[in-house]
Amino acid sequence: MDVFDALVSPSYRTFGLVDTTVDIHGLDADSTKWLLSAPGLVYMQVPAQVIRATVRLESWSTRPPEEDAPWFGREEVQVRLPGGDLAVHTLDGGRQEVPLILPSPGVYRMRWQWMFNSESGPFVSPLSWRTLEVPPLREKRLNGTDQYCLVQIWRTLAE
Repeated sequence: MDVFDALVSPSYRTFGLVDTTVDIHGLDADSTKWLLSAPGLVYMQVPAQVIRATVRLESWSTRPPEEDAPWFGREEVQVRLPGGDLAVHTLDGGRQEVPLILPSPGVYRMRWQWMFNSESGPFVSPLSWRTLEVPPLREKRLNGTDQYCLVQIWRTLAE
């Protein structure tokens, strides 16, 4: 397993993980989901109240085990990574290179799990524009940020 932690400042209520070889301006995704994906990129929609997010990226050789944690949300997507080199991307901040090692270009699964810092709320859903019911958390992984996101990535055989 390879790991990289990043501090992200979402812009326009999103941040993403992109393959450095793709054009990031071609995203035309279903905005009724937390994750927006297209070949080479996955963006997460976040409440406008999320100013700082901690993102932990993990590259696995096989499907990782489920982690028992107080997740607010969880989604999985399959995405083709044509170059295999990743970056965290925000519209205002540009790309932050990720020294995460992927075995090769190809098709990957990504499991995104996230939690919000209840002390930073209230949070308004970017999907429904309703206030989210965020349970009180004393999760040390939040480390003073508004959101913690765990992204686990593993290669699949599907083409």
